[in-house]
Order: sequence, then C-alpha cells, then structure tokens
Amino acid sequence: MTVHLSSRARNASPSATLAMAAIAKQMKAEGIDVVDFGLGEPDFETPDHIKEAAITAIREGFTRYTAAAGIDELKQAIITKLKRDNGLSYNPAEVIVSCGSKHSLFNVAEALFESGDEIIVPAPYWVTYTEQIRLVDARPVIVPTREEDGFHLTREALESAITPKTKAILLNSPCNPTGAMIPLEQLRTIAALAVERDLLVISDEAYESLTYDGHAHMSIASLDEEVRKRTIVVNTVSKAYAMTGWRIGYAAGPAEIIKAMSTIQSQVTSNPTSIAQKAAVAALLGPHDDLRAMVVEFDRRRKYLIGRLNAIPGITCTNPEGAFYLFPNVSGFYGAAANGHPIRNSAEMAAYLLQTAHVVSVPGSEFGSDAHLRLSYATSMERIRTGAERIERALGALRR
Repeated sequence: MTVHLSSRARNASPSATLAMAAIAKQMKAEGIDVVDFGLGEPDFETPDHIKEAAITAIREGFTRYTAAAGIDELKQAIITKLKRDNGLSYNPAEVIVSCGSKHSLFNVAEALFESGDEIIVPAPYWVTYTEQIRLVDARPVIVPTREEDGFHLTREALESAITPKTKAILLNSPCNPTGAMIPLEQLRTIAALAVERDLLVISDEAYESLTYDGHAHMSIASLDEEVRKRTIVVNTVSKAYAMTGWRIGYAAGPAEIIKAMSTIQSQVTSNPTSIAQKAAVAALLGPHDDLRAMVVEFDRRRKYLIGRLNAIPGITCTNPEGAFYLFPNVSGFYGAAANGHPIRNSAEMAAYLLQTAHVVSVPGSEFGSDAHLRLSYATSMERIRTGAERIERALGALRR
C-alpha cells in the first residue's frame, strides 16, 4: 500500500529539544555519562501538597470526563491567580484549561489563523511557535532582535514587519531561549502598535515566575482595557511548579475566542486529565515556598554557568533576566577544525559537543539564530560544573 501523507505532515518539523532529549536518553542507556543541557524541564520534584491533591482526587473517584474546557474549580483558581499576580480580571467564559500551554497555543492558532494570515514572531523564538503557525497554513513573519540590544524588540523592527495580512503579534517574556524580558516601555510600544493597527496579541507567559536580579514580569494585557480585549494570555503550571508531565496549561482572553478554542478542543482531546486539574488547583492556590526556593537555586546556577561560559575566549553570553536558559554566542569558533572538519554552524557545534564532550545542547538555528546554542541550567550544580568543564576542554581543543 502506498501512503500519501498530507503536505502539512510532510512539511512539519519534529521538536528539536525533544529530539536532543531522545539522543541523550539513548546515550545514557548505552552507559555514556551525558550532561544534559537540552530539555527545558525543572529538575525539582512536584511539591508534596500538589501530589497529595492528585492522590486525594484519585481516592475520591474524580477520574471521569470533565467539561472540555476545564473544571469550574480550576477556572476559578486561574481567575484568582491572574488577578493576584497580574492584575487581570476575567470571568469563567474567558478562560480555558488545556493539555499544556503548547496545546493552548495550538488552540489559539486553530481558532484564529487562516491561510495567508501573517503572525509576527520575534527571534530568537521557541521552536514550536513557527511550526504551529505553519501547521494551520498561516505564515510566521520573523522579526530579528540583536544580542547587543539584549534581544529586545524595537518599534522600528516591529512596525516594518506589519502588512495588511498581519493578524497577530506573538510575545514570549521571559523568553525561551534567551531569558530576555520585554521592558515596560517596549510593552507599551507594542501595545500601542497593536491598538493602532488592530492586531491581536498572543502573550506566552510560561516563565513569568522565574525572574532574577530584581526583574518582575508584567503582562501586556494588564496595561489597559483596550489591550486586554485583544490579548490572549497563555500560561502553564509546568515550569513554576515542576509539573511538566501533568500537562496542564491555560489561556485567558476574549470570550468569543475562548469559546472557539473550547469547541476545537472538545473535538480533539476532550478535557485535560481530571486528576491533573485537581493538582493544578492546589498549585495555583497553595503555598509557594517551593517556587521561591526553586528560583533561588536557578539563580545560583545561572550566575555560575554564565560566569564559566563568558570566561571562555570566543564565547559571549548575555545575562538572562528570566527562565532557565543561557543562549551563548559560539560563532567565534565557526571555521575551527574538529577532527579535520571545520565547524560551520550551530548544528555542527552541538553535534561536536555531544560527540566529543558528551554534553547535550540545542542548536540556535532551531530558535532563529545560527550563531548560538541553547543551554538549560535546569539540572544540578554538580552536573553544571561537569558540563562547563567539558565544554571548556572541547572548545579549547578546536584548531582555529
């Protein structure tokens, strides 16, 4: 039998981060000592009070279908969280619970984007954004940011990318992969442009709780009511509460859009897992001591690793303001020979570090910048020290 895949399936690219994670897992299974800076996943345990909420849900038989868009209890917890942390007011018809923020973002794309629509995506960007946009036959319009500007988006760059086909601007602050946060004045500029040009804003705030050096997250939707009415805020319990495997994300925005997302979700997944929803309620409304301790530890790792990387001649690395990633510029080593073959790009550099140093990284080309690698410091300080030493040795062995 001959199988003819759809053009959509043929053109889709697998997740680079998950692909690197699979390689690392295979190498570990073969007995190789691998330092994994690849996957964006906290290495902390889900807090006990969240686990207990799930166990209680199981014991009480909360194991059946729920409403497709999430249980009322969790919607109310999300409404409380958005008001408490972001100064945003929503009602239950403006909130949807999905199977992770990636699912929420795809629901947004399915509900809003059509063939020919253009969606502005600042680069560097999370690998999934552009793929999801293409999967619904829309077109991502990449707006580069500059390392020397802290990867911050300028009005000039943004304005030059807007055309009559522009439907939305997709924001991510703190950013995966750079850790950059959008300053307040730039948020105001973006908001003003969105209002002037009648554009939607999709604000991915998955890393909002993980900020450093006195920086505080602000949601663009909180600037004023006109901006709130055109913004879809997307978030998750995955990062802040070390709940990546629980698969609970959520979105808040105009009721008409949320209703459309709910209809699509009802035909694709039905409801998010009932047990995980109960756990998410405990996460959002319970104590946050574990989150604060996690941020302190991430900050310690961040400072150590950025110091080690910037001490390597040929590497430059900006200071991330949030998330748990570093995005070092390794292009100074391009052209250097590894085993007689010059390294020409980030994919070849990542392959070299994996093969030679047994260190997993993700090529920056996957995020829209071939000069960089993404390193996640969501691993223990012991492994970070080992990984930094291996990177130093591997880069020192290159002949330039």
